[in-house]
Amino acid sequence: MEPFTQLTAVAAPIDIVNCDTDRILPARLLRKPRVPGYERWLFHDVRFDPQGEERPEFVLNQAPYRKAKILVAGANYGCGSSREQAVYAMVDYGIRSVIAPSFGDIHYGNQLQNGMLPVILPEGTCAALREQLGATPGARRRAAAPRARRAPRRRAGIRTARGSAARRGSAWRKTTRW
Repeated sequence: MEPFTQLTAVAAPIDIVNCDTDRILPARLLRKPRVPGYERWLFHDVRFDPQGEERPEFVLNQAPYRKAKILVAGANYGCGSSREQAVYAMVDYGIRSVIAPSFGDIHYGNQLQNGMLPVILPEGTCAALREQLGATPGARRRAAAPRARRAPRRRAGIRTARGSAARRGSAWRKTTRW
């Protein structure tokens, strides 16, 4: 798994509120082995008609969004059952980050465990992003993992056998009795 640091890529608007894992990967496809081509099952029932033909109205079937690596979704993305295979399908498709106002708890954790970056932004911000992406198909956005925070600095010191400390930067003092 490639660690996530930052990504600048095409973003696609997914205007589906309460997009559950059954919509991301239908239950009947759960037994499919994860082999090359697994990405085909991503959003299968909304991307393809019953004959297996692409539905041109679905965003990921439109030329500017086919290579999208970032999804900007509606609230409660990945709700429902805790299907890790839904995340596998997104990863295999090339999706590295999902931006939404909220996520299903388990789905959020599954994204993190599989090298994706789920980003929570306010509802209005996500709606504005989706609107911008719809108006400028193929637009690129940047998603970046926060930098690890450093532990607070401790003052260097020496601990004596009796437990008292002499700190550097202050006058050294005798802390044991002779």
